[in-house]
Amino acid sequence: MPDDHDHDPDWRAALREKGYRLTPQRELILGAVDALGHATPDEVLAHVQQTVSTVNPSTVYRTLEVLEELGLIRHAHLSDRAATYHSTRGHVHFHLVCRGCGDIISVDAEEAAPFVAILAGRGFTPDLGHLTVFGRCARCEGETS
Repeated sequence: MPDDHDHDPDWRAALREKGYRLTPQRELILGAVDALGHATPDEVLAHVQQTVSTVNPSTVYRTLEVLEELGLIRHAHLSDRAATYHSTRGHVHFHLVCRGCGDIISVDAEEAAPFVAILAGRGFTPDLGHLTVFGRCARCEGETS
């Protein structure tokens, strides 16, 4: 099975330090989150079952919780459906979700610097990785203009 995390050994150490074993299922689930970009637990399950059909939903849900606890993935609420998971590797970002077409746009957290500065002035530090802004993308706005 290919391992997209060979260049990032910290996730293996993080599992061991917390007393978790490195299992093929955990590797597959982390790999699925990476491959899918933003995915609900059901989407992760479907992706993993393409490789190992015997993985069940409870394994996926438990593993997503463990991986999030370890800081390897995080969730955001991008719809009224289940939470959507994404890898913490790469840039910290927040999400713009178009109510028209459903597109999800990842925005680098640094683009929110003015907003973060305003919040800091109020003594508040935001967790931008959980931030989701709903609205309409330029393409959908153009359709109604």
